[in-house]
Amino acid sequence: MDYIDLIIVTVKAGFVLVAILFTLMILIYAERRICAFMQDRLGPNRVGPYGLLQAIADGLKFLFKEDIIPLHVDKVLYLLAPLVILVPALVLYSVIPYGDKIVVFGRTIRLQIADPDIGVLFIFAIGSLGLYGIIFGAWASNNKYALLGGLRSAAQLVSYEVAMGLSVIGVLMATGSLRLSVVVERQTELLIGPVPNWNAFTQPLAFLLYLIAMFAETNRLPFDLPEAEQELVGGYHTEYSSMKFAMFFMAEYANVLTFCSLGAVLFLGGWDLPFATRLGLPPLVVAAAQTGAFIVKTALLVFFMIWVRWTLPRFRYDQLMRLGWKVLLPLGLLNIFVTGVVLFFLPRAA
Repeated sequence: MDYIDLIIVTVKAGFVLVAILFTLMILIYAERRICAFMQDRLGPNRVGPYGLLQAIADGLKFLFKEDIIPLHVDKVLYLLAPLVILVPALVLYSVIPYGDKIVVFGRTIRLQIADPDIGVLFIFAIGSLGLYGIIFGAWASNNKYALLGGLRSAAQLVSYEVAMGLSVIGVLMATGSLRLSVVVERQTELLIGPVPNWNAFTQPLAFLLYLIAMFAETNRLPFDLPEAEQELVGGYHTEYSSMKFAMFFMAEYANVLTFCSLGAVLFLGGWDLPFATRLGLPPLVVAAAQTGAFIVKTALLVFFMIWVRWTLPRFRYDQLMRLGWKVLLPLGLLNIFVTGVVLFFLPRAA
């Protein structure tokens, strides 16, 4: 890698980081406004026009609040936990493709920070590290509610990562590669007539399993048992305040954005915009349209998560575990079996 490639990667990383932080503010605002609409309320409407600056005000509030560290905590792990959960959530964006390729001054630039051969494995490996942040925070807080929340989260994430992994295996079998860019390119073909070859159409069961597991992986309703305010006060972050609590808060929304982006890449064609390349538009316009398509698909999945959160009640813990092991696990194995049969007899149909 020469110094120009290093500069390009640095610029892309900086751009993605700024875009993520800006998107998190929009996501928090959208969550509150949509929640208010569904509950026949107004939501934030005082700070800035239509309350658009509310997220900035909340960030400043957390920044200037008193930073309380209880005397009974394990200080090292207590301070380390917010970083351990936030950093992996941000690192995951390094392998997610948000566009195809553009040519600038004769150099082809892929709209993706890195495209390793093990992109999907990287997502699951780094994504699972966030669990250590939850466990560290729960244990170090020396609080029974925090510990219960941490134990719940550990059991929940382990259970539903199995279902999510099985849902993705079918996609990888059809694609034949772990590279996320290849997964997207495989979906740019047309399936039947104008219907795109997106995995959501060719593997609807896997897509359904992924959507369900996505809620459990992000600790969102109806799977928010690790936090469960009515039972555990606040769960694993009960003893946290100020910016440390804000980091837990940001990590949750960053994970929401990550799994929605990954869902768009794996099942909705990523940046694929059918017929965009056939309209004779300039390459930069096509690239911008494809990036916009990726953003819209991700936004639709985010809206779906917000909609479900404020629609469905919380599951009981035994119901949650039963769903993961007795329903999603067999369905995931069934999807792999069906995908294998289809690939064996009709290799081009998958």
